[in-house]
Amino acid sequence: MKYYFSTTIKNESFDTVKEKVILALKKEGFGVLTNINIKQTFKKKLDVDFKPYEILGACNPDFAYKALQAEDKIGIMLPCNVIIEQDEDESITVAVVDPIASMGAVENPNLEGIAQEVQQKLKRIIDLLKN
Repeated sequence: MKYYFSTTIKNESFDTVKEKVILALKKEGFGVLTNINIKQTFKKKLDVDFKPYEILGACNPDFAYKALQAEDKIGIMLPCNVIIEQDEDESITVAVVDPIASMGAVENPNLEGIAQEVQQKLKRIIDLLKN
């Protein structure tokens, strides 16, 4: 089972794509709670060079609340992760988690509808970035 949705963007800078991702997330009701800069972290902690790669922890408070009401330990699966990575050809790939794949492991039927709604929103974000 594929656990993410993605798109690749050419001829735009990493920072420009990141701004577009954040705007697309906002448009769908998500905020960015965390931003993990893998490139900087690996350089600082391991003294290794790595490609530009960031993990955004995105959260839609309404859906997070509903999910936590249905399953109080679901916070382990939150927030929804979005990655932005620069490829060897300088293009930028954006990938979002498929909440149906991740929440399917929980086996709580009360989460199915929530996961489907969040999946639709995250797919729309990828579609917005394609245009």
